[in-house]
Amino acid sequence: MPKNSKAVKRELDDDVTESVRDLLSNEDTCDDSFKKSSLIVGGGGGDGEGKDLNGDMDVEDGGSDAEDDAARPAWNSKLQYILAQVGFSVGLGNVWRFPYLCQKNGGGAYLVPYLILLIVIGIPLFFLELSVGQRIRRGSIGVWNYISPRLGGIGFASCVVCFFVALYYNVIIGWSLFYFSQSFQQPLPWHECPLVKNKTTTYIVPECEKSSATTYYWYREALNISDSISESGGLNWRMTICLLAAWSMVCLAMIKGIQSSGKVMYFSSLFPYVVLICFLVRALLLKGSVDGIRHMFTPKLEIMLEAKVWREAATQVFFALGLGFGGVIAFSSYNKRDNNCHFDAVLVSFINFFTSVLATLVVFAVLGFKANIMNGKCVALNTQKIVSLLGNEISRDLIPHHINFSAVSAEDYRQMTEVIRREKEKNYQDLGLGSCSIEEELNKAVQGTGLAFIAFTEAMTHFPASPFWSVMFFLMLVNLGLGSMFGTIEGIITPLVDTFKVRKEFLTVGVCLLAFFIGLLFVQRSGNYWVAMFDDYSATLPLLIVVILENVAVAWVYGTDKFFEDLKDMLGFTPFRFYYYMWKYVTPLLLILLLGSSVIQLGMTPPSYSAWLEDLASEKSLSYPPWGLAVCISLVVMAIVPVPVVFFLRYFNVIDENAGVVSTISYKKGCIIQEIARPEEDDASLIHANSPSPMPGNSIYRKQNGGVSDSAPNGRYGIGYLMADMPDMPESDL
Repeated sequence: MPKNSKAVKRELDDDVTESVRDLLSNEDTCDDSFKKSSLIVGGGGGDGEGKDLNGDMDVEDGGSDAEDDAARPAWNSKLQYILAQVGFSVGLGNVWRFPYLCQKNGGGAYLVPYLILLIVIGIPLFFLELSVGQRIRRGSIGVWNYISPRLGGIGFASCVVCFFVALYYNVIIGWSLFYFSQSFQQPLPWHECPLVKNKTTTYIVPECEKSSATTYYWYREALNISDSISESGGLNWRMTICLLAAWSMVCLAMIKGIQSSGKVMYFSSLFPYVVLICFLVRALLLKGSVDGIRHMFTPKLEIMLEAKVWREAATQVFFALGLGFGGVIAFSSYNKRDNNCHFDAVLVSFINFFTSVLATLVVFAVLGFKANIMNGKCVALNTQKIVSLLGNEISRDLIPHHINFSAVSAEDYRQMTEVIRREKEKNYQDLGLGSCSIEEELNKAVQGTGLAFIAFTEAMTHFPASPFWSVMFFLMLVNLGLGSMFGTIEGIITPLVDTFKVRKEFLTVGVCLLAFFIGLLFVQRSGNYWVAMFDDYSATLPLLIVVILENVAVAWVYGTDKFFEDLKDMLGFTPFRFYYYMWKYVTPLLLILLLGSSVIQLGMTPPSYSAWLEDLASEKSLSYPPWGLAVCISLVVMAIVPVPVVFFLRYFNVIDENAGVVSTISYKKGCIIQEIARPEEDDASLIHANSPSPMPGNSIYRKQNGGVSDSAPNGRYGIGYLMADMPDMPESDL
């Protein structure tokens, strides 16, 4: 520690230490606001080894946990915190990906592997992230840098992935805002195909006639999509305005941190449940809804034996809880130290699961209704064909006598086609009669944007009071998206604020502006293809690697036994031994297997995307151009590169492992004002003792003479403290 003649040296005849609170009480009273200030001494040694979580931010002789809690923003209530975690974890994927996977992978049987993997992978990892965030009270960068500076790159990787995801996720919110704004019309604008009039005739737009009204509206009216990713086509101005609105909403909700976003959570987290329940009740009253639910939960047990089902279930568990994004850690860092985060982990995980099941019920009840509508149209169309063929291709004797052609049911049509098929076995295909099966209609269920913006919108056109239900549905999507966006942005903002000590308001506005301008890439006419690219390549592999490293950092670098001791101290009880074996052995192994299978799948499936071709009025799978492949690879590399870069910089001492662990003083005067001081600066600074003290966070600081305020680098005022040079004091007393 540098010595200075100006330092105040004291002789300690008694074993009396002056606390930080004592120092504050001796401050000049010229600024009354200092009386309400809380002094926090943070940081810790950076020795490359796992450190004691108890040491961070604990100032037992110099300040209490209450002072720590007062200086860092905190949730107004436990309910607000739970709603924030639920809002982050419950997102658009619960509405349009889980039902698709359930339908695709064995119906009700899919719930078995999903529940098993939720217990084995999801809850342990969710509990782990909640615990480290709550204990260390830092964002993702600070948490992993504290556990081991060489693994500090994990936090930066999380921030990069969060930023990539936020770029395209907010575009989906923009799409939902556009549909929401168009829903206040009767009939809905996607109710039927538009007509084109010329001098002689009026005809349906060919692209719409070949597809459907909702498909045409999505691709042509909303996206005005180009034929390939290579054709940018310029900006779609309507979607650009919607994207600006989406980022403005996120920025305004996040600008004050959890003080502002926490209040929004009451609406954004609870409103989707109100809508889902209303939709479920309404859908169950519609004809055919039971067919959809029966199809959904008819178990296909043989599919459970396929490895692909377990891999997709694990991936869904992984993304459903928002693991690796940093949002979970950021939200939990604003909790009290003694909060029961184990209860929170189990509660939020099962709320997420039951939300997925509820959304699945709603989706397939609505799709069952839609399937009956479409099947009725199919029966009516093909019945007309049969009537036109009677007496020529088809003998009247083949038609059962009880059938009334003015009201042919699905069962009547099935009987007619079976008789005709037996009689015209060789020439049946030439008749052009469709099968008209409800099961086939339900098997057409799609995932992602196709489910929300095509299949669901088509079903709602048949609802009574369809504009009302459309408004409710897209308002629900906006709220689901915003809840996840708050957690994603918090996963960026909180680590950067904790690490670089910048004003949260300025950083939030800056991040949102930067993301909006980069996001213009996604509101070109080819923007949908960019969204698909980022969704496929910017998150999956990087997040898997991040979570594996998180698990290894806690279980093997820091030590599972040591972590259990910290949890016992924090929670007041020892967690189940189940978590010990999960964290140390089972979960890392399963994650590595999941990563390997994902890499193999990507290697076996060349990168491609589904392009909408206007001439064919259908989708076609196209390969990415060479520059597109380079972008795909770059997304993965940019997200992961902080991990090895930070590791090698620390390992070879290019950056001192203590460089990122500096002391800070935080005063709370409506917001957090922090000053960073380094040992090599003048003696009007806060110097953290890096000595091997048994209580890392309990360093003793002395107030300088005069108590004069020094102008902080950010133009605000802080007070400098210097640890007294006390050669006679035993090192253990420090």
